[in-house]
Amino acid sequence: MKKPSSKIRDEIAKLQEQLKLAEMREAERIGRIALKAGLGEIEIDEAELQAAFEQLTKRFRGGQGGEKGATTGGKNSSGFSSGQASTAADASGEGAGSTGEA
Repeated sequence: MKKPSSKIRDEIAKLQEQLKLAEMREAERIGRIALKAGLGEIEIDEAELQAAFEQLTKRFRGGQGGEKGATTGGKNSSGFSSGQASTAADASGEGAGSTGEA
């Protein structure tokens, strides 16, 4: 059975809204953690901040080759695509990238 295009568009719109909400929750969670760690007080360029988050993501995912590091990849690999990672970095503010400076 084929679905009409209007029904598919409605499903896509619902999924986009769900994605937006999920990204917002993830960004808020990461931002809260960064603030608790004291990263909100450190000034850092946004490009450096994003680079630090990308390095952190690679560390917890076990690198590019898919091998696992010292931590389990389940929690961190569940929701970070490249778009979501930058959303999370943006929401956590200027201090979250100080992981490279700490």
